[in-house]
Amino acid sequence: MERKTQRTTPSRKAKDRAHYSDEQIYAILDEALFCTISYAEENQPYSIPQSFVRIGNHLYLHASVGSHFMRTLADGRPVCITVMLADELVIAKTAFHHSVNYRSVVVFAKGEIIEDRELKYDAFKALTEKMVPNSWDYLKPMSKSEVDKTMAVRFSLEEASAKIRQGDPGHEASEMDLPIWTGLIPIKPLRQKPIPDAEGAKLPLPVHLQY
Repeated sequence: MERKTQRTTPSRKAKDRAHYSDEQIYAILDEALFCTISYAEENQPYSIPQSFVRIGNHLYLHASVGSHFMRTLADGRPVCITVMLADELVIAKTAFHHSVNYRSVVVFAKGEIIEDRELKYDAFKALTEKMVPNSWDYLKPMSKSEVDKTMAVRFSLEEASAKIRQGDPGHEASEMDLPIWTGLIPIKPLRQKPIPDAEGAKLPLPVHLQY
């Protein structure tokens, strides 16, 4: 299936803002820590936030083997997965022209449960390293029992698109002489200094957490 489909083509400014390359889509997915998964069950819509990781051309999610949510996603029903990174508020001379600089991805796919223990292990490692870089080898090794108690579901990125808006605000010619400030307000999230709990306070902060 080609990535560019009717469902992955934005209804507005598709020519300027839609992207379908691995480079664009993967970069956004690798930076984002969380996605939102939307699906329907018995005519009831659901939209659930979840951490995820990309490996190759698939997204991987994990949860307890007892999770009804994950088992629902793994039954082959169609889902829509979305990710958005908001970079800046775009401040124009009028509220009408205010905007947001963002990078987003929309994926249409069906879930596939991962039974292979080695592949599950690799997915858990990749997710852990994404959330807290360089932490996997520092942590207590994941046991066979822990792997077995955790479910992994993956989704293909074959039908996906990115949409990106970057740049300064737009202005109408009639607005140019108005004494109103315009520009960008950065709103990117930043990792801050870790806060130890009672046990963590007994030890020096490990190198991989010294941002």
